[in-house]
Amino acid sequence: MPKTDDDELEVLTAYARGQLKSVTTKAELAKFKVVARATAIKDRRVNIRLSSGDLSDIQVKALEEGLPYQTLIASVLHKYVTGRLAEEPRATKPASGPATKRRAASGS
Repeated sequence: MPKTDDDELEVLTAYARGQLKSVTTKAELAKFKVVARATAIKDRRVNIRLSSGDLSDIQVKALEEGLPYQTLIASVLHKYVTGRLAEEPRATKPASGPATKRRAASGS
């Protein structure tokens, strides 16, 4: 379990004392419940093959986040397909490697 930092401890203490008030309206809360229910329904199974290294890295990240690695994978995929997760733009640099060398040698 990840360690709790000072800010988190402050929030937890305030919550335990009943000092926190919700700013969500009843209408917003109802909307969030509908979305959460729809998101939580997992009615399909998918099997994928990953490299051992990638799986290990995913498991470490999941452990850091305090959730099961399969839940982390599902969450990342969900965020990606709903447009809430996107790759950072990469700096353009010339490609170099075996494929590039083969293309150059073949004249393509």
